[in-house]
Amino acid sequence: MDLSTIRHPVAEDSKAVDALILRRLQSDVVLINQIGHYIVNSGGKRLRPLCVLLAARACGYEGERHIDLAAVVEFIHTSTLLHDDVVDGSELRRNRETANVVWGNDASVLVGDFLYSRAFEMMVDVGSMRVMEVLAHATNRIAEGEVLQLLNERDPDTDEARYMEVITRKTATLFEAGVRLGAVLAGSSSVIEKAAADYGLSLGIAFQLIDDALDYSVDNAELGKNVGDDLDEGKPTLPVIRAMAVGTPEQRALLRDAIENGGRDRIDVVVEAIASTDAIAYTTQLAKTYVTRARDALEALPASAATEALAMMADFAVSRTH
Repeated sequence: MDLSTIRHPVAEDSKAVDALILRRLQSDVVLINQIGHYIVNSGGKRLRPLCVLLAARACGYEGERHIDLAAVVEFIHTSTLLHDDVVDGSELRRNRETANVVWGNDASVLVGDFLYSRAFEMMVDVGSMRVMEVLAHATNRIAEGEVLQLLNERDPDTDEARYMEVITRKTATLFEAGVRLGAVLAGSSSVIEKAAADYGLSLGIAFQLIDDALDYSVDNAELGKNVGDDLDEGKPTLPVIRAMAVGTPEQRALLRDAIENGGRDRIDVVVEAIASTDAIAYTTQLAKTYVTRARDALEALPASAATEALAMMADFAVSRTH
């Protein structure tokens, strides 16, 4: 499925968001400009700001503030990427060296802080206490998710419930907030707002589940990062957790050791162990379950091209290959 088809109902809004992002990235500190432009222009799908735009139009909003909030959501997301790559020691993202590799950890963290604070400046400009409440709560939940993930690192006894709690907070929360903001801007009823938020949360969970399945099922070039990065960083994601639950004793021992000590040097054996179980299919099927929930939530929204695009985005979350 082509993202341009999904973006079509808000194509002009998307261009306005891109232009706003470039304007608000500007700083008289040269290094901020360099790193900010490097990561923002690195080829991301910008699904989170797209969620804001589509949700606002789907809920009947006719103003322009959704453009500001779409940019805010993208800045928050970009800030988390900069911080994540430092914490994880990542070297590759979207087929490019990460900012921390190019400029160092200190610069990446500090520019991440700049983007985060710039997002809050823009949020205040919108002048809505409800908007600030939604985004303040979301950023707090994301931080909690990061800490929970840290607690799970190198722990081979991490179970599916603990994993799901991490991805719900760390990834799905920003999708949820973005779609909710569209409903808030439109002055939607509490029923519509909840439905929009439910859609966003389910979409975000499905998106991360597929991300984690792809980590063990496609090559570096297509994935845009090193295959097995999560395992090398000691992150027990669902494909590994499932493979350990249903695999042979030998496979469980291999995967436990890889979580505890890193597994990139034997990634081929690890991938083979995961592939020999139903782990990828299990993870993908769970993602499809959340896509169904997302689509069901859209039933509460008025029928429109934007609502249909949101439905297509849910399908895209599980059909993509990178």
